[in-house]
Amino acid sequence: MDDEEPVGSLEEATAWLAGAERVVVLTGAGISTESGISDFRGPQGLWTRDPAAERRATIDHWRDDAAYRRETWQRRLTDPPYQGQPNAGHLALADLDRTGRLHILATQNVDGLHLAAGVEPTRIVELHGNVRETMCLSCGDRRPMAEAIDRVRAGEADPPCRVCGGILKSASVSFGQALFPGDMERAQRAAIQADVFLAAGSTLGVHPAASLVPLAKRSGALLVIANDAETPYDGIADAVLRGRLGTVLPALVSGARPVPSRPSRLPES
Repeated sequence: MDDEEPVGSLEEATAWLAGAERVVVLTGAGISTESGISDFRGPQGLWTRDPAAERRATIDHWRDDAAYRRETWQRRLTDPPYQGQPNAGHLALADLDRTGRLHILATQNVDGLHLAAGVEPTRIVELHGNVRETMCLSCGDRRPMAEAIDRVRAGEADPPCRVCGGILKSASVSFGQALFPGDMERAQRAAIQADVFLAAGSTLGVHPAASLVPLAKRSGALLVIANDAETPYDGIADAVLRGRLGTVLPALVSGARPVPSRPSRLPES
């Protein structure tokens, strides 16, 4: 679509979702701000207000600075990460899933709110991992985050891996750390198969996740971008929707009705 062509309306985008067989969704931090979780790069984002925090969010800093790890573990005793509840935007995407039209929901968020909202776990791809679990940087062992926090509460300032003694961190992807194997490939396959690709609450400035947008468009999907600010891909979108996602997303999925039967074969993991 040329930049000069009119961009589709909310009503048109709603009709596209209602008629689609495979809707693929990409979400970013903007969908969780209405749950009280700050984004990172927005006007009041965590890294906008504290650029040093972004510099600390590297895998090397976590691995090399034991004092920073101890400080972070102590902070988690009184301020557990991401305690927000799903908002209307999350719940709308769970409603979309229940219609049978959601193919994959790929998220850049680590807060777990799509899962809490009721989206089928097999359809969620957490591109940047999650904070529900810990992961050992040496052997990859994963366990519930609550287990590590209990160990800190019991006196372990920087709890090591119980399997190999390695350094534990949340199972989220830091700068300089590779995405978890297979997640990006799964999201790319879904983007190629999409009838409609919806990017919601993402600045689309972080790669490789943002590359899903032009991939879906080149593969023939109708592209809908819902965000409260401009993104680099607004010019190729079929519809650009502005406004609070807690309002926009329920309206967008309101016309989607259950398909006669959901395909029995779920997307490959």
